[in-house]
Order: sequence, then structure tokens, then C-alpha cells
Amino acid sequence: MIFTMDIGNTNIKTALFEGDKMVQYWRLTTNKMMSSDEYGILLANLFRHNNLDMKAVDGIIMSSVAPSINFTIEHMVQNYFGIQPMMVVPGIRTGINLKYDNPRELGSDRIANAVAAWELYGGPCIFIDFGTATTFGVMSAKGEFLGGAICPGLKLASEALVDRAAKLPNFELVKPESAIGRNTITNLQSGIVYGHVGLVTYLIQKMKQELNAPEAKVIATGGLALLVAGETDMIDVLDGTLTLKGLRLIYEKNV
Repeated sequence: MIFTMDIGNTNIKTALFEGDKMVQYWRLTTNKMMSSDEYGILLANLFRHNNLDMKAVDGIIMSSVAPSINFTIEHMVQNYFGIQPMMVVPGIRTGINLKYDNPRELGSDRIANAVAAWELYGGPCIFIDFGTATTFGVMSAKGEFLGGAICPGLKLASEALVDRAAKLPNFELVKPESAIGRNTITNLQSGIVYGHVGLVTYLIQKMKQELNAPEAKVIATGGLALLVAGETDMIDVLDGTLTLKGLRLIYEKNV
């Protein structure tokens, strides 16, 4: 079995695959204060709780946008799985052509998303990851990663707004009943949620126009994808584990 780990700024998403079948999915908190043993015991308990054996894992692949925690996780993998993990780094085989000015600047999670979007859904396509940042990626009909866009994610935008504006209160990140808010909380919810929907919708339209591909499929992933997808008809597919599927595909291309 193959164990995949997508280390983000907020969460560590993990999945266990047997062939191309996802056997189990877990989401952990990214915590720089936790030790390798704490992460190892946490995963060992999760495996045990689901009647799974860590010794059945044959290979592990990791992508990370949080370099400060990489050593801790890598050390944990070596101690608790007895495996040297594969990292998504420049030079790894992906099966796609990265048409990026400097591919070394490209986040490993975006590379995994690009591989999965191309392999599973074909091109041309646009994939959007709703995480700490909302990232857009564009694949051509030839399997080329052409680039994309990055903007603050929903949660990050809401936290920054409340943090920098002293009189604005904390609020729950949910869709309000209407765009015209009647109090400060619903005003904030409307601006952040519906404003993000407008941003996403416009960027999709703009990218399809530049691609000259109005039929390009749009795939959404990430923890907050559902909040936006329900408010626009521009998103064709919701795939919450796109990154992890991409990591499995990359692993298979490199062993």
C-alpha cells in the first residue's frame, strides 16, 4: 500500500491507497510544536483504530508547502514506518510539461494537483484548490501546465480583515442568507463568501477566454471548495482528495 501526505500550512492531509483505490483518508493539524514521536503516535493510533497495519505500507510520498515541519515529518516516517519517504521536488517525474518561468518556484501541491487533473479529467482544464490560499492552475489539451493564479483563501482573508480592523468582530465562515447583510456579521460573511465566489467566477471566465476553450473542465478541491461551489455553476467537478491522488500517481511514475 502507498501512503500519501500533503503538508499544508493549516492541515496535513493523508491517504492510504491500495492500487488506485483509496482505503483511508485522514486530516491532521499542521503544528510546528509537535515532535516526530507525537505525530508518529497519532498516526499509529489512527491506523490501529481503522484496523490497518503500518507495516503494510510499501511506500510513502510527501508534498509540502510548510518547510519548517518537513524534517519532523520525515523523521517520523523513518522511525514509525521504517521507510525513506519520496518528496515532490524539482526533477521528479510527473508526466506533464511545466510551462512555468521557473518550475522550482511551483508548489509541490500544485504539481500534484496538475498531475491528477490531467490524468483523471484530461485537458484543457482548470483546477482550483481552496486552502489557506486559493490557487488556480491551468492545463492545456497537450498536458502542459501553463500557470495560474494565487489569491488569499477564504479563511485567511476573513482572519486578516478582523485582525487589521479593530472594530470588526470574529465571525463564522458560512454563507449568509442574502448578499445584503443586515448586521455587521452578515455584512462580513457576505463580503468574504460572495466576494470570493465573484473572484472565482471571473477568473475562471478569464482563463477560459485566454485558453480559447470555453469547454475546459473546472475541478475544485480543498477544504472550503463546497462553500464556493454551491454558489456558482462554473465548477464541474468536486474532488476533495485531488492532491493526494496526484501524489499517488507521481509515486507510481518514479518507482
